[in-house]
Amino acid sequence: MPTLPMISLGNSRFSFFLLMLNRLSLLGLTLGWLWLMAIPSQAARLLRVAIAQRVTSIKVGTSTPGIVRDRTGRILGKIPPLDSSLGQLRGGKVVFKQWRGSQLLIEPEAGGYVWIGNGWYRGKVRLLATKSGLFAINNVDLEQYLYSVIGAEMHPHWPLEALKAQAVAARTYTLYKLKTSPSALFDMGNTVIWQVYKGLNTESLNTQEAVNATTSQIMTYSGKPILAVFHAAGGGHTENVENVWSNSLPYLRGVPDYDRDTPAYQWIKRFSPSQVSSRLGVSNVKRFISLRRSPYGRVLKMKVVGVGSSKYFTGVQLRERLGLRSTKFRVIPTDSGFTIEGNGFGHGLGLSQWGAYKLALQGSSYDRILRHYYRGVKIGQ
Repeated sequence: MPTLPMISLGNSRFSFFLLMLNRLSLLGLTLGWLWLMAIPSQAARLLRVAIAQRVTSIKVGTSTPGIVRDRTGRILGKIPPLDSSLGQLRGGKVVFKQWRGSQLLIEPEAGGYVWIGNGWYRGKVRLLATKSGLFAINNVDLEQYLYSVIGAEMHPHWPLEALKAQAVAARTYTLYKLKTSPSALFDMGNTVIWQVYKGLNTESLNTQEAVNATTSQIMTYSGKPILAVFHAAGGGHTENVENVWSNSLPYLRGVPDYDRDTPAYQWIKRFSPSQVSSRLGVSNVKRFISLRRSPYGRVLKMKVVGVGSSKYFTGVQLRERLGLRSTKFRVIPTDSGFTIEGNGFGHGLGLSQWGAYKLALQGSSYDRILRHYYRGVKIGQ
């Protein structure tokens, strides 16, 4: 099992020497544990985050001695620190070392961490056997979950006000999902379909500060948590939600973005005629005809004309099939095929991360940033 990752301390690096410290400290007060004690306590709300879904096996371990429990919470035994083993699905049951059951919970002692698959995480891990495969669920406090999400979604050395805006947006999005999309197995995934979550690997003191400074704060509209979606860059202007998805929401309205002169503002992609034809299923593509765009320039409907056939596509379909950064683009025929020039990165709804970065550099506070990108919302506990 790899050693624990180093946590960023500005320009220096701080390494957890848990292997030696666990053996030297009779009280289990590792340096990592002492460091954790300095972080303010949070109002606990546990999340179930799916780290692996429908797999046949996954490696699990703990940084400190770990307690193994069955589905009722009964203690089955202990595992030594820094000694990962495979959790496997066999005969419809979870098998981990000498233990077997429909589910097993592995909990590190003394504020330690748990190894799941290929990374360190806070909290505990539940191995759950289902008919479709093995699930590894990280049970983790919401605020500590956000320590990692903020560092995965934004660069940890961005201005603190931008990180705080991301923290409030990510917390709000999480609570919205808990309320509107309950699941029997888990609350959140760990990929871009949900929010990116990579455990300790994407934490830093900056992301912790941003989360702690906004503890429990969320955005509401008419007293309810909003769908606080976010994206990398709006390409000069964000979008009205009904031009991307079906339902209109009063707080997800298009607003001017401040992402100009950022790496995500403008992009170019080139295709040969054969590449376009194979990806779109249109023989010998000759032209792209824009039929409908949003008021802010995003493609809503486009006709692709080939020899003897043509097809109609939404902007979202073209973005997916051609691997484009956004639906805000224009197609330019060239002698060698087609050049697609575009602006922005992502769906263009809600918070623009690069826009938040620029606004924070200009001195805007996190709440002012949020009220710009989410219209008419209230920010509170």
